[in-house]
Formats: sequence, C-alpha cells, structure tokens
Amino acid sequence: MLRNDKLDQWDRENFFHPSTHLAQHARGESPTRVIRTAAGSHIEDRDGNRFLDAFAGLYCVNVGYGRQEIADAIADQARELAYYHAYMGHGTEASITLAKMVLERAPANMSKVYFGLSGSDANETNVKLIWYYNNILGRPEKKKIISRWRGYHGSGLVTGSLTGLDYFHKKFDLPLAQVLHTTAPFYYRRADRAQSEADYVASCVADLEALIAREGADTIAAFIGEPVLGTGGIVPPPEGYWQAIQGVLRKHDILLVVDEVVTGFGRLGTMFGSDHYGLEADFITIAKGLTSAYAPLSGSIVSDRVWKVLERGTDENGPLGHGWTYSAHPIGAAAGVANLKLLDDLKLIENVQSVGSYLRQSLAEALGDHPHVGEVRGEGMLAAVELIKDKEKQIYFDPADKAVARVSAAMMDQHKVIARAMPQSDILGFAPPFCLTREEADTVVAATQKAVKSVLG
Repeated sequence: MLRNDKLDQWDRENFFHPSTHLAQHARGESPTRVIRTAAGSHIEDRDGNRFLDAFAGLYCVNVGYGRQEIADAIADQARELAYYHAYMGHGTEASITLAKMVLERAPANMSKVYFGLSGSDANETNVKLIWYYNNILGRPEKKKIISRWRGYHGSGLVTGSLTGLDYFHKKFDLPLAQVLHTTAPFYYRRADRAQSEADYVASCVADLEALIAREGADTIAAFIGEPVLGTGGIVPPPEGYWQAIQGVLRKHDILLVVDEVVTGFGRLGTMFGSDHYGLEADFITIAKGLTSAYAPLSGSIVSDRVWKVLERGTDENGPLGHGWTYSAHPIGAAAGVANLKLLDDLKLIENVQSVGSYLRQSLAEALGDHPHVGEVRGEGMLAAVELIKDKEKQIYFDPADKAVARVSAAMMDQHKVIARAMPQSDILGFAPPFCLTREEADTVVAATQKAVKSVLG
C-alpha cells in the first residue's frame, strides 16, 4: 500500500522493540505492523486488517478493547490532576479508592497494596521487601529466592533471574546468585510416562525438599510461583500440587509470593488464582488485569504478617527507603477503578467461566486427535495447544523447525486470528479478552484447526 508517511522507515531506524530479532527487523526481514484501533476482542492495523486478538495483547485487555468508561476516567483524571507522587503519605482520590477496591477483592489475609507500573517492578519490590523483612527479624542470611523452571516473573535483573526461561538469561549474566530454580509442575512433559499425577507431585515436592536441604532452610527467604504457569506454557498444576508445596514452605518458614500478574482479576474464573487453588500468600503480584492495560499500573499486595514486620522496621530505622516516581500514578489508578467497576458490572468473570470452558472443550474436540497435537489444556480464559512431532513416541519438534511460529503466523496471516507462539516450546497459547463470545471462540477454534492442518498436515 502506498503511503504519504515514513512510519515504517522511522520504525526501523528509531524504535527499539522488546523481544524482537533486532537485526532482522532493522533489515526489513520481519514486518512492521502499526496497530491503529481496537474494539471488543478485535484489533485493526493501519492497512485495514482486522484481527481477533485471542491473546488480549499480552494477557492484558481483560475487559476488552474500546471501553469508553475507562477512557473517560483517564481523561477526567488527566484534566483534574495528571500527576502527583505518593511519597511521604501523599495520595489521590483514585489511588486510595483503588487500594481499597483491590483489598476488598483480595484474600482475607492481605493487608496493604503498593502500586508500581509493571509486573517486573512489582516483583522487584517484593524481593526488596522480603530482604528487608528478614533483616528486621535478625535473619541476614535468609535471602535466597526459589523460583521454578519455565516460570515467568519479569525481565529485570532480579525478576529476569526469577524467570525460569533461558531466553531471558542468555548473554545477560543471569540468573543472579540469590535465585534458585526448582522443578516446574509440567505433568505432560514428565520424563517417566508411567508416573501418576500423585507420584509426579510427590517428585516435585521431593525436588524442592532436596534443594532446601542442599542450600539450608536458614538461607532461603521465599518461593515464587504463578498459580498457572503462563509464558512457560500455560500449564495448570497437577491436582494437589499447591497444597503439597505450601506444606513444605510452612515447615521451613519460607514466604510465598504468588505472581498473579496473569491470573489476577478473573482470568481463572475466580477473582484471584489464590482463591482458585487455595493459596495463602505473603505477597501477591498484580498488574495486567488491574487496569486491563489501559494505563500502566502494577501492585504488590502484602499480607498482615509481613506488614507488621515492615511497620516495626520503620519504627526502628525510619522511613522505608523504597519508591518509584510513578508509584500509584493517578491516571493509572483512575483506569484501575473504572476497570474493576466494569469487571463487576458486566459480569465478565461469569463469562470467563462459561466461554472459557467452551473454548477449551471446542479446541480439544477439534484438535485432540490430530497426530501432531499432544495436549489441549487450560483453565478459565486460558488455553494451550501443545504441538508434538510424534505423539506416540513423545518426540518434540526441533526448534529449527519453528513449528509453533509457523502455525501462529498462518493463523494471523491467513485467518486473521492472533494466538501466541510461546517461547522455548511448541505451544500455541490463548488468553482472550473476557468479553469473548461463543461465536468468536468458534472462530478461534476454526482458525487453529485450519492452521495446524495447513502447516503440519
């Protein structure tokens, strides 16, 4: 299409894209796609291509695109007060109201919410507070954090270390020494195919116990995990996993950080994943669903028992030396207030329960018997299709085949449906907006079935 602007050229010459093959993009070997507008479950680029976004951006746009109520709240807040800081007891009507709304929805043992901008900085906050907590309790050696392979917790120095994907470590000198990794609860990819779910959970617990014994419980401060593995493959845990893991953590006085950046505010069909799996967290990380990504905002929700120690710490040492310039930014907070109201008013979590289940069931019926589909899984408005080279022999595609990338590209280019090729895997991921209809779910399933057939046979 001929244009009278140079956006494509400016993009390649000036814009540093995240998670992108920089050289290929700069050379023009990968496309520049400029998104112009969006509504409901669809986005549209400036070439007029309209796509059903079955990944809600990056699991973000829970309430759907184009919600005027949130846009109006942002505009009203910007006109009244575009910015003021939250340091030294300052606040805004929006930030204070949103904190109350979050705590009303959070599990009963949670006490306060600290607002940041992204899930990454929220997990950085969590780790700093965990270290502070143990220093106040006179346990300066109790600082290591256990994460899980295939977990995703951010892209910073500590949070990139917590992330259990080599893609985020390679050539970055990560992970840092304070971070340890244990087994991911990925039952489908178990080494022993004869192992029952109960036996597999027991082996995950044994791996964790062995790690704690090797390092010493007096050196381990916390364990971090997503209720459902997200970027690592959209993997719900085996039955009984979280109950068993929590038992180990309690025995060794290890704090639990529940990363709900993806699962918070309804994606599993409950307000929090902690509710869904019976988790009693010391910290809960929130971000994407807090504002449905209409404005940047994240949060660290702190439990009663941690908060009491933080208060003691400031009595002993003065004000807490932690803060971000944009913590509790009023525009983000105003978006959050309007977003959570919409979540309730439109009964979107109820839609997650019904349409999410329908989407997973329909994917399983359409693709479950395909020779290159190993598993269809998910929970709430999350689903995944695991591709495999040989289902009977459990042989995976070679990464050089780029099987899942080719399938997701076919879905987008040929069928105008966006699914995500999950990193370091042959997994096709789905995390649609909560307003997805059954008819739209049918479109997603049909596109997936056609793309898998056209690419893999």
